[in-house]
Amino acid sequence: MKRYFLSCLFFILSQDLVFADGHYPDGAEGLKGASLPPPGTYLKWYNMFYTSDTTRDQNGNIINPAQNLQSFATVPRFVWISKQKFLGADYGINSAIPLLEVNLKTGDINQTKFSLGDILIEQMLAWHTKSWDIVTATGLWLPAGNFDPNASVNIGKGFWTGMYTFGATYYFDQKKTWHLSSLSRYQNNSRKSGIDIRPGSDFLVEWGLGRTINQNWNVGVTAYTHWQVTNDTGSAINYDANVHTRYYAMGPEVNYFYQPAQTIFALRYQKEFAAVNHTEGQNITFSFVVIF
Repeated sequence: MKRYFLSCLFFILSQDLVFADGHYPDGAEGLKGASLPPPGTYLKWYNMFYTSDTTRDQNGNIINPAQNLQSFATVPRFVWISKQKFLGADYGINSAIPLLEVNLKTGDINQTKFSLGDILIEQMLAWHTKSWDIVTATGLWLPAGNFDPNASVNIGKGFWTGMYTFGATYYFDQKKTWHLSSLSRYQNNSRKSGIDIRPGSDFLVEWGLGRTINQNWNVGVTAYTHWQVTNDTGSAINYDANVHTRYYAMGPEVNYFYQPAQTIFALRYQKEFAAVNHTEGQNITFSFVVIF
């Protein structure tokens, strides 16, 4: 959710917890975020909670009146990796189907909404070497969630987003104990439904530095950075489109692989800071991966 205007007329377009105009929920991936699994079928289930009581303007100053924003998303993501190679890489497809609840309190607004969010379909290529995991992907966010340009709170975005991904994980030793990952995404948005505004493109990077302990535990520090890189366009714009959104976050993560159930559990906390033209809050993500 972003672009709260200085007039304090909060034009709120919520969808994916960190509430950027692009669809992707910043912080969804952390340690080894650029490493795809070997061929097989997987279910990765995200449970993400975002809360914020601070919104910052184009100069990084807190906007009044105060607002309180809370959101919870539960998102099953179905992943299939083929045994067939393409250009030496594993080929995979995945789809994420989010269910979201958003609560906003600010001024005279006190609203809660829950419904299906916008849906992701994506194809991926993954290479694996002794020291590197490399991934590239192209995805499309479908505007399946409800969107009303006159509403204070929306679950859907009301537009399509093409998402282009590239990332890599580097292992510092042969046993792959220490690892550093970087996963970048570029989002190109279409025009919104029912209003002549096309959100600018966004570029984000998720980072993770971690260590594997006794093969079952993986602990470390994660971060994300998010920049709006092009202007919003359209005849309905009534704000300074030259002002771009940016924000950053960092925090710890711990993962555990429970071998009897072939399931990986992950818990991550990230605190946002240095926000401009955006909410500034905290993000808690609990996810698990089931290997079929």
